[in-house]
Amino acid sequence: MAFNAQTFRTRTITAIIFAAVMLAGLLWNQWSFFILFSVIHFGCWGEYQELVGLIDPGYKKITAFHKYGVMLAGWCIMLWFTGDSYKIAGLHLHEFGWLLGIAMLFLLPIVELLATRHILLKNFAHSFFGLVYISLSWGLMMDLYKNIDIRLNDTFYVVEGKFIPLLIIVAIWINDTMAYIVGSFIGKTPFSKISPKKTWEGTLGGIILSIATIGLVSYFGFRLKGLTYHIIFVTIIATVAGTFGDLLESKLKRMAGVKDSGSLMPGHGGFLDRFDSLLLATPFVWLYVKLFLH
Repeated sequence: MAFNAQTFRTRTITAIIFAAVMLAGLLWNQWSFFILFSVIHFGCWGEYQELVGLIDPGYKKITAFHKYGVMLAGWCIMLWFTGDSYKIAGLHLHEFGWLLGIAMLFLLPIVELLATRHILLKNFAHSFFGLVYISLSWGLMMDLYKNIDIRLNDTFYVVEGKFIPLLIIVAIWINDTMAYIVGSFIGKTPFSKISPKKTWEGTLGGIILSIATIGLVSYFGFRLKGLTYHIIFVTIIATVAGTFGDLLESKLKRMAGVKDSGSLMPGHGGFLDRFDSLLLATPFVWLYVKLFLH
C-alpha cells in the first residue's frame, strides 16, 4: 500500500496521546493501572456487543440485564485476578470479585428466563466468548502486574509488576508502527485475505524491528544482560500473538461489515481496534511468565 503522509500524521498524533494515557495508567500506581484496564474492559465489551449484534441480529434482543450483567461478570474476573494489595476498607478486591461473580453466574440465566420466557443458548455462547476473549485477557493482565523474583546464575533480579505489561505494550506498539512503515514502502505480498492491507514484508519487518529494538535497548541501554533473552522471548510472543489478535478482530469486523469497531481514536478506531493485539498477546505472555519466570 502507498504511504499516506496525512494518515501517518493522524495516526502518530493519536498514538502519542494514547501512549501518554497508557503510560500514566501503567506507571502511576496499582490503582491507576486497575482503573485504566477497567475502562478498557468495559469499552471493549461495548464494541464487542455491537459487532456481535451486527453479525447475529438475534444478539441485539438480549435483555439489558444480560447486556450489562455479562460486562459486570467479566469485570469480576478482573477483580479475581487482583493481588492481596488491592483492598478497600479491609476487603480484598479478589474476594469481592469472587462473591459477585458467583452471584452473577446464577442470576444471569434466571433473570433471562424470567424476562424472555426462554433462553437462547447462542446468545449465551456469544457472551461466553466475550468473557474469554476480553475479560479473561484483562484478568491475566492484572495478574501480570505483580513483582517477580528471579534468580539467574546466582544473580537475583526483582522485576517490578509494571515491567511485563509495559514490555508487552511497547513491543506491540513498535511492531504496529514499524509494520505500517515497512509495509507502506516495500510491502507487496498480501499476508491474509482477512486483512488485505497487511503484507508479509510489513508483518515480518514489524516483528523483527520490534525484537531488535527492545533487545538492544534492554542489553545496552538498561544493562539487563541476564534478563535479555527472557525479554526477547516475551517480545517474540507479544508480536506474533498480537499479529494474530489483529487478524481475529479484523475477521469479526469483516463479518459485521464495518471498517472500525468504534471511533475512539482518529486513525486507529475504537477500543478493540487499539487493543486487539494486546487481547491475544496477554494470555500467551502470561503462560510464558508462569512457566519460565516463577
